[in-house]
Amino acid sequence: MKKILVVTLIIFLSAITLTTSSFSKNVLIVKIDGIINIATEELISEAVNFAATSNSEAIVILIDTPGGMMDSTFKIVNIIENSKIPIIGYVYPIGGKAWSAGTIILMSCHIAAMSPISIIGSCQPVSFNPLGGSTPVNDTKIINALTTYLTERARMRGRNETAARFFVEKNLNLGAEDALENGVIEFVASNIDDLLKMVDGVQVRTINGDVILDTENVQIINFTPGLRVNILKIICEPTIAYLFLLLGLYAIIFGFATPGYGGEAVGAILIILGLIGLGLLSVNILSLILIGLGAIFLVAELVTPGFGIIGSGGIFCIIIGTLLLISEPILVTGEWLTTFYTVGVSIAAVLGGFMLFTAYKVLKARRAKPIIGAIIGDIAIAIDDIDSGGYGFIRYHGEYWKAKANQNIRKGQKVLIKGKDGPMLIVEPIERAEE
Repeated sequence: MKKILVVTLIIFLSAITLTTSSFSKNVLIVKIDGIINIATEELISEAVNFAATSNSEAIVILIDTPGGMMDSTFKIVNIIENSKIPIIGYVYPIGGKAWSAGTIILMSCHIAAMSPISIIGSCQPVSFNPLGGSTPVNDTKIINALTTYLTERARMRGRNETAARFFVEKNLNLGAEDALENGVIEFVASNIDDLLKMVDGVQVRTINGDVILDTENVQIINFTPGLRVNILKIICEPTIAYLFLLLGLYAIIFGFATPGYGGEAVGAILIILGLIGLGLLSVNILSLILIGLGAIFLVAELVTPGFGIIGSGGIFCIIIGTLLLISEPILVTGEWLTTFYTVGVSIAAVLGGFMLFTAYKVLKARRAKPIIGAIIGDIAIAIDDIDSGGYGFIRYHGEYWKAKANQNIRKGQKVLIKGKDGPMLIVEPIERAEE
C-alpha cells in the first residue's frame, strides 16, 4: 500500500513538473492600435518589463496605426533597442497598416513581419496650416535627421536602407509582398501561429547579445495593461484631451461667475488632464497663451456691461489657439490630422457659442429689475391683525409675505409696501379696515 502511494506521488509530481515545463515558455502579445502617444509609450514599457519577469521567449507587437507623436515614437524605439528580450514587430490584422510612426517602430524591431495586404510607409512628418490643411514638412533639417534615424535602424537590422530613406523623403508605401521582396521585412504571415512557426530557430541580436528564438509549442499570453495605461489611453486620445482642455477652461469661467459650486476646481483638474493628454512638451506656448487669453475675454464678458465684442474675441482666440495647438511636425497621416482639427474647431465653436448664450442669459438676469424692488410701492391685503411694531402676514399677488407694521393694521385692510427689512416687508395702512 505504501509503495503504491509513493509511486502515485512520484507520478503526480512528475506530471506537475512536465506541465509546468511545457508552459514555462511563452510569447507575450501586445497590441498597438490608434494614435501613438504617451499611452502607447507606457504600454510598451510595461509589456517589456512584464516579459522580463515572466520568462518570455519573445514579445510580438501587433501594429495597426496611422502614426502618432514623434517624441513618443523615439522613446518606444529606445525601449525596443534596450530590450533583452527579442521583439517582433508584426503589422496585423490582415489589411492593417503601420504608417509613419508605425513604420519606424516596425523597422526598429529585432524581426519585422507583416500580414497579407497590409501596408507600411508614408514617414514624412506633416504639419497643419489653418488655410491649407495638413501639409508635408519639407524642412531639410527635420527630413535629413529623420531619414538618417530610420536608415540607421534599417542598417542595424540588415534591412533595405534605400527603402528606409524613401519612406521619409518620398513617402514610399509598400505592401507586404513588396516589403518582403525588397528586404524591408523578414516574414509575411497570415496569423500569429504561422508567424511563431516561421521565426522558430531564427537568431537575432539583442542588447545582451545573440539569441536563438525558440517559439515552438509556446504559450501565447495576451498582455493586459495596468490601470495607469488604460487611463492614459483615454486621456491621450487627442480629441478627448482637447475636449478636457476646453471644458476645463469653461468650468473655470463658470466657477468665477458662480462661486461656491466648485467650478474652479473641476476646471483646474480638466485642464491638467488635457495638458497631460496632449503632451506638455509638444504644446506650443503661443497656442496656450491664446487659449488662456480667450478664456480671460470670456470671463470679462460676464462681468462687463457690454456684450458681443469681448466674447467674440475670446472665441476667436480659442479657435486660433486650437489651430496652433500642435505646431511641431508629427508622424501621422495628413487625413487624420485634418480630421482632428476639424473636430477640435467644431468643439470650440459649439462650446463657445453655448458660453456666449449663457453669458447673455446671465447679463439679462442681472439687468432685470429686482423682484423686491418692483413690489415696493405696491398695495397688498393684510390677512392678520398686526399691532404697531408687531408682525403678521399680508397677501401680495396670491403670495403670503411676512410683514412688519409701524401702525395698527386690521385683517382685510389694504396696506402700502414701504420697504424691506431682510426677508420681511415693511407696510403701513392706506385705508380703514372693513367693518
